Amino acid sequence: MNPVITRGLRSLQRNILAGIITAGPLFVTWLVFSFVLESLAKAGLPLVQLLAAIFPEDWLARPWMQSVLAVLLTLVVLYVLGRVTSLVIGRQAFGLFESMLERLPFVAKVYTSVRQLLDSMMAKKDTNQRVVLVDFSIAGQKSIGFLTRTLVDSHTGEELAAVLLPNAINLTSAFLQLLPLSRVTMTDLTMEQAMSMLMTGGAVAPESLQFSQPERLRDESAAVLTRPR
Repeated sequence: MNPVITRGLRSLQRNILAGIITAGPLFVTWLVFSFVLESLAKAGLPLVQLLAAIFPEDWLARPWMQSVLAVLLTLVVLYVLGRVTSLVIGRQAFGLFESMLERLPFVAKVYTSVRQLLDSMMAKKDTNQRVVLVDFSIAGQKSIGFLTRTLVDSHTGEELAAVLLPNAINLTSAFLQLLPLSRVTMTDLTMEQAMSMLMTGGAVAPESLQFSQPERLRDESAAVLTRPR
């Protein structure tokens, strides 16, 4: 092939790759924010349409204005809900509401599972939920996971760990692994660092990582995790 054409193709390949590296994070950020804004708009749109029917103003009937108002109203509702549930009376009322949901057969399973997942994502480092590493998909290759709880093998009495393994980039799907607690490697990663690594495919990561764990530290971590609360 002509050397000029070869150099041109190589230059084109380098520039396209550089463009992908530059635009990739922006594209992923745009996808995340688009999904969040679209979800907020869908949640608040029925209320905005009701207001448009009550107050038939021209500006209120415009689709883009309805979307903006729907997002703002949803944020206001979420803020008020969070504010109310942070109060003592609000927590008691919310606890009563949760106890009612737990009596519904199918709803209780879905709600409890989602609530436990969100609690594990938002958990502080001194709780049972923490960032860990487990062998996946073969021994020696470790994946980032969230230790959601510990349990005991009813036959042998061995301590087990329930670890959620989210897929990188696409965090909406994950694997749930049950494995001996001794095979779980505790890390010093925070939840924010782990989420950043997963969402960027490892591009955003700390300089060092606790990949292996000495026997002494593993025993101490297991003692903390299984300590009665």
